[in-house]
Amino acid sequence: MPRKGHVKRRTTAADAHFQSQAIAKFINCLMLSGKKSLAERIMYGALDLAGKRLTLEPAEVFEKAMANVRPAVEVRPRRVGGATYQVPVEVEPARAQALAIRWIIQYSRSRKGIPMVERLARELTDACKGEGGSVKKREDTHRMAEANRAFAHYRW
Repeated sequence: MPRKGHVKRRTTAADAHFQSQAIAKFINCLMLSGKKSLAERIMYGALDLAGKRLTLEPAEVFEKAMANVRPAVEVRPRRVGGATYQVPVEVEPARAQALAIRWIIQYSRSRKGIPMVERLARELTDACKGEGGSVKKREDTHRMAEANRAFAHYRW
């Protein structure tokens, strides 16, 4: 924690193609070893593929997929009197977006044997439909929070 005041959250500049901060953040998280142009090529190619498959606008596919993956609650460990409880807590919007981006990238990378553009397109398509690994991860997170609802009074 900083000693002098609160640290301001930096904003990401909007991407060139869709003028969206969320897509720019996704590209930055997708990037490996500083290769941003490659990450952009993968992202825009995947959005075009997913848009053609679902007959929707590419930006609309992305927004729908993010909305279906974004978690509302999660569990955080809380230590009370020697015992550690998993306490359900609402997720703030910035963290929810970061988790959604992380999960979509993680599950698209785990699909082996096909190019990354295709893998990401399939994960975005599945997430848009409410299926796929990233949506399952969100449902598991919600299920865990529901199961530990008895410890909600330990919230801080």
